[in-house]
Amino acid sequence: MNALTETWQIHNRINIYLLESIAEENLKDISASKGRNVGEQFAHMYNVRLMWLKVADASLLDGLTKLEKTNITRETLKSELQLSGKAIEQLFERSVDGRIKGFKPHATAFLGYLVSHESHHRGQIMLSLKQSGHPVDQKTQYGLWEWGTK
Repeated sequence: MNALTETWQIHNRINIYLLESIAEENLKDISASKGRNVGEQFAHMYNVRLMWLKVADASLLDGLTKLEKTNITRETLKSELQLSGKAIEQLFERSVDGRIKGFKPHATAFLGYLVSHESHHRGQIMLSLKQSGHPVDQKTQYGLWEWGTK
């Protein structure tokens, strides 16, 4: 396993760790500035992964389908994040020449893009929960930064 794949795995586990800390009913929480609710934020992260897989290596989409707003549950999100996470792992493992089809400049930058994008949405999720009166507990807040143990 290469370092890109291992870093991606840690990042994906952090996303799932956050998701598991959120009560099912709080997936509908939304920030004061509106936009996507918490569950929709996670679904968006997943759907963007699918968009990139379609461009970079459509064969990795087997068994993965777009999440619609009507099919957002914690278990569905967890399962789909795990499955799409595995597909992205395979994409990194297949990037023998250090390139991702359809993305410039290279696979390391692609990892940076994915982590930046999803971390942005994690921040939006945390804000939505806080503004809705359901902040994530302090243990989870600190746990999001424990990349060496997650």
